[in-house]
Amino acid sequence: MEPSSGSRDDGPAVPPVAAVLPAGGSGERLGGATPKQFCAVQGRPLVSYTVRAMERIGWISDIIVVVSPENIETMKSIIEKYGHKRVTVVKGGITRHRSIFNGLKVFAENEFSDHLLQKPEVVIIHDAVRPFVEEDILSKVVMAAKEHGAAGAIRPLVSTVIASAADGCLDHSLERARYRASEMPQAFLFDIIYEAYQQCTDYDLDYGTECLHLALKYCKTNAKLIEGTADLWKVTYKRDLYAAESIIKDNLSQQVCVINDVKEVVAQAGSLLRESLQSQIKVEAMSASLSKNDSHLQNILSGHCYNFVCVNDKKCAIQETQQLVDVLEKSNIPLLYPVVLILVHLDVSENISFSIGMEELTRIKKFARELKKKNILVYGLLIQYK
Repeated sequence: MEPSSGSRDDGPAVPPVAAVLPAGGSGERLGGATPKQFCAVQGRPLVSYTVRAMERIGWISDIIVVVSPENIETMKSIIEKYGHKRVTVVKGGITRHRSIFNGLKVFAENEFSDHLLQKPEVVIIHDAVRPFVEEDILSKVVMAAKEHGAAGAIRPLVSTVIASAADGCLDHSLERARYRASEMPQAFLFDIIYEAYQQCTDYDLDYGTECLHLALKYCKTNAKLIEGTADLWKVTYKRDLYAAESIIKDNLSQQVCVINDVKEVVAQAGSLLRESLQSQIKVEAMSASLSKNDSHLQNILSGHCYNFVCVNDKKCAIQETQQLVDVLEKSNIPLLYPVVLILVHLDVSENISFSIGMEELTRIKKFARELKKKNILVYGLLIQYK
C-alpha cells in the first residue's frame, strides 16, 4: 500500500516524503582505496543502485545523498552520468550522525544547500550501501512513522550476542529470541528526528549510530519495529560486493519481453517461445510493430525488463530493431544496466538459401559491435521455420 501522500504525478495531499542517504563512509572494513559506496558493481557505482531504488518510487519527492567533502564532485558526476533525478548532494560530517544531521538541515537551514527544500512530513533514512531495498518495506516504515512518530526495519539475530569481562573471558550472553538486529530503512516524522538531532549531545553525534535511539532518548518516541526482508543487508566487506553483483545479475535475468509482428507464422513462433519461457522467468509480450507501441514499450521498461527477444521473418530486421534501440537510448537505461537483445530471424521461404541468412547475420554482427559500445548486447539467431 502506498503512503497517503500520493504519487508525484497526482500531487501529494500532504507534505511529501523525502529520503536521506548517508554515503560518507571511508570503507575501512572493505579494504582498498575506494569507499565501498563508490565501488563498481557491474560497471556502475554501488550508490547509484541505491539512489535508483529510491528514485523509482514516485511518492519520494527528494533524495539527499550525504558524502564526505572530497567526494562531492564524484557524487555529482555519478548523478549526471546515470541521469538521476530529484537528488541533492550534501557535505557530510566526520561521523554518521553528523552526516545525517547535515542531510536533514537542507529542509530547515540554508547552510548546506543553495535553497531550502520543501520540508517533508516523513523522512526516510537509509544507508547508501544497502541497494536492494524495495518499495514495500519503505511504504511500511513510512506508514508506521506517520502513526507512531518513528519506525525501523529489523531482522532476527543470526548469531548469539555475548559480552566479555575485563579479563577477556565470557561475562554473559543475551537471549537471542528476545533481541533483533536493527536494519535500514528507518522513517521518522521530520519534526521528531530533527528535534532529536538538535537536542543530542556531542557524545551522541560522535559515538552513536542508532537514529531510533535518538528519537526515544530526546523526543520520548517509541519506534514501531517492522520485520524486514533478507535483502536489506549492508555491503560491508569485499565479499559483499561479489554477492551484490550476483544478485544484480540474477535480477536482470528474471524478465524478458518477446516482440513479434502480427503475421501468422511469426505470431505462432512468438507464442511458442513465450510458452517455453514462462515456466522459467517472467515474460512480457508485444505482438505488433514497435513504432505503434512506444507507450507499451515504455511501460515494460518501467517494470525493469531489460531483456528482449525480437522475432521476425524479414530479410533485414535491423531497421525495426533500431526503433527499439532508439527508445532504449532515450530512456537512459543502457547507462544503468546492460540490455540484451536477441534477434530471431525466421527463414520461412523454401526458395531463400541458407547463405542469404548468413549474410543477414553478418550485418547483425556489425550492428551488434556498434551497440556493444552503448552497453546494448545484441545476439542473432537464424531459424529455418517450416
